[in-house]
Amino acid sequence: MLDFAAARRMMVDCQVRTSDVTDLRLIAAMQAVPRERFVPKASADLAYLDADLPVGAGRGLMKPMVLAKLLQAAEIGGTVLVVGCATGYSAAVIQHLAAVVALEQDPGLAQLAKDNLQALGANNTTVVTGPLIGGWPAVAPYDVILLDGAVEDVPQALLRQLKEGGRLLGVVGRPPLSKAVLFRSTGGESSGRPIFDATAPALPGFAKPAVFVF
Repeated sequence: MLDFAAARRMMVDCQVRTSDVTDLRLIAAMQAVPRERFVPKASADLAYLDADLPVGAGRGLMKPMVLAKLLQAAEIGGTVLVVGCATGYSAAVIQHLAAVVALEQDPGLAQLAKDNLQALGANNTTVVTGPLIGGWPAVAPYDVILLDGAVEDVPQALLRQLKEGGRLLGVVGRPPLSKAVLFRSTGGESSGRPIFDATAPALPGFAKPAVFVF
């Protein structure tokens, strides 16, 4: 049987630290969360690979390196909205650093996220169910919004849920041209800039509107 604790240390040392992730709080959080709990049991031995991992319902967990770099760039603090939390892994990591609202639209995945987070004693995380594209305005504004997967377009409805100075991060675009992007809200306006090349499992509902040419 795989030594999951050793595999987790290897993931942190060889995937996270070597990717210029230096935030010691974040490194400790990723070391603390058992990623194997958040994938199907049949895939547990693959949980610490440098790869996106399917978790069912057409969804997946992004590579540990991509998640870590996004979270470091987000300067996590305050209250964080995770859009598309799937089975709850990213929320489990973030809850070591901030309060979390974890949004999932698939009822089965949302229940898995609740069960996983409860089993880990993640008391400052709330799992909510609803369309991902609408975010969760009920408790907005947020210090940080993490898109827990790749999108073609970032809707204004999500950007409007940021506090002044708040950050939204995610992987935007279609592979192989997708990039991790950081949006920042200033003076009621939001602007984004690419921060590194990245791919991630797609989130449903974020396709760019079709453009018709006559």
